[in-house]
Amino acid sequence: MKKLIFSLLFIMIASSAFAFFDSYTIKREELPEEAREMLDKYFPKAKIGMIKVDRHLLKKTDYDVRLVNGTTIEFKNSGKWSSVDCKSREVPEGLVTRPIRNYVKKNFQGVKIVKIVKKSSGYEIGLSDGVELKFNLLGQFKGAKIEE
Repeated sequence: MKKLIFSLLFIMIASSAFAFFDSYTIKREELPEEAREMLDKYFPKAKIGMIKVDRHLLKKTDYDVRLVNGTTIEFKNSGKWSSVDCKSREVPEGLVTRPIRNYVKKNFQGVKIVKIVKKSSGYEIGLSDGVELKFNLLGQFKGAKIEE
């Protein structure tokens, strides 16, 4: 029993110690160059409200950028974006591949793409009407999920 309590106590202390690896900042210069270029290209007038720097155990760092207008952008260590969530606004057209844009335009008229997540298996797209679509890396439709 003492070993169990000691183990739980150790895990709690260790996990709280790792929380110090995360830091918050508002300095745009701390982002990788590719991330800064993406922000300049697709969100030129937007102001950064906060940047959270997530440092992981294997020296991998991720960046979560929150713009003043509520848009959230996640960047990988290299500066490549992995997710853009514009809440109720439309994701910039250049971030969505042409086959996905064409599919949404054809099958979901009048609906905006408000979120895009880029994964190794493909893309997840969030629409303004609550529907989530999945596409492979080539932009071919794979499935849909309706949020309730």
